[in-house]
Amino acid sequence: MENLSGGGLGHLFMAIFLHNFATFMVIPAITDVTMSALCPGRDECSIAIYLTGFQQAIVGLGTLVMMPLVGNLSDKCGRKALLTVPMILTIIPLGILGYSRNRTFFYVYFVAKTLTAMICEGSVHCLALAYVADNVAEERRASAFGVLSGIGSSAFVCGTLFTRFLSTSSTFQVATSVAVVSAMYLRIFLPDSNIDKKLSAPLLSDEKQKIADSDESSRAQILQPAKTLPSLHDLISLLKTSATFSQAAIVAFFSNLADVGLHASMMYYLKARFHFNKDQFADLMVISGVAGTISQLLLMPLLAPALGEEKLLSIGLFFSCAHMFLYGVAWSFWVPYAAAMFSIFYVFATPCMRSIVSKQVGPSEQGKAQGCISGICSFANVISPIAFSPLTALFLSEKAPFNFPGFSLICVGFAAMIAFIQSVMIRAVPPISSQRVSSHCTHMEP
Repeated sequence: MENLSGGGLGHLFMAIFLHNFATFMVIPAITDVTMSALCPGRDECSIAIYLTGFQQAIVGLGTLVMMPLVGNLSDKCGRKALLTVPMILTIIPLGILGYSRNRTFFYVYFVAKTLTAMICEGSVHCLALAYVADNVAEERRASAFGVLSGIGSSAFVCGTLFTRFLSTSSTFQVATSVAVVSAMYLRIFLPDSNIDKKLSAPLLSDEKQKIADSDESSRAQILQPAKTLPSLHDLISLLKTSATFSQAAIVAFFSNLADVGLHASMMYYLKARFHFNKDQFADLMVISGVAGTISQLLLMPLLAPALGEEKLLSIGLFFSCAHMFLYGVAWSFWVPYAAAMFSIFYVFATPCMRSIVSKQVGPSEQGKAQGCISGICSFANVISPIAFSPLTALFLSEKAPFNFPGFSLICVGFAAMIAFIQSVMIRAVPPISSQRVSSHCTHMEP
């Protein structure tokens, strides 16, 4: 942990913590704000569910285009410059609800949040992963990604716990202030990362066929400027060149499909089923966050080298399925709290999947690879609310074909099961850069 917190990484972790603190602390309150603005005095509101699903679909469509662009631009212009943009844009919707939460201001917030989230949603995490990959050796990336996710989980815990003791208006005002501080901290303290391109060539270039050439010619080709916007051909080339990358992309799609479906439906389900409010949502998130933080900061750095990312990915996805099914069949108010404890295992999934992806490309294409995976996740963000929001609204209403309020969450669990089955098929392969260096050394032998 000491080595991972040195230099720019320490400042990155602090900036990410502050940013996540600001964004996560409003999550327990946003359901109550939405319901109060659209359906005052009610615990079930189909309009709120459909509006939330529509927002997620539009945001997912926007990020589908923006994530690969942002990732590739960061390879060319630097991680710090691209990280600054979403951190500043995050301030706008928080400030609107910090000022007022009546129906008019809620609609203004809704439009602002939808537009800004097209750039902000997932881009901070994507760029942070690329920054870490620039500065951490391949054999330690799984642990480093786990620490980054642990920082996010600790911000999640602190933010939601802080919300537990604030009024709704104060929650958004404090979140706005912290978001401003995070952007200022990033600009002042974070050094831009230096991408070391000496050990490997870009995966999508002709270098893959010419790695045995001389050092000088290889270096010249490696340093060719990247295109600004990765094309569909680039994505297809990534998927074709590495079977492991293709499998990870499938896992990313179905895992994100399930996660977005769960998060879009769960709070409306719990409010309708067990009358949860802001404070109970905060309690639930604190339990999940504490378990996830302990796991990512303490367990994952120990287990990743011993078991490997592939096995940890499967373990995480298995428990992800289990906790979604448990939410769906919850028979009492305490069951969701028990399901939240499963986060001690299911938080393994995302950092392991990202680490596997990072090892399939060279240093000069970390942003492109992570951006393409984020783009695939964004496509899942489009599909998920279209599939699951109407299902949730239907089974929480009086028009449900049969009495099963958690039916949509069971369907979400089956999507996660597909990701789990695919993850079992992933086999460990040598990293791309290791293969290239080995090939180059073999060629140099007399």
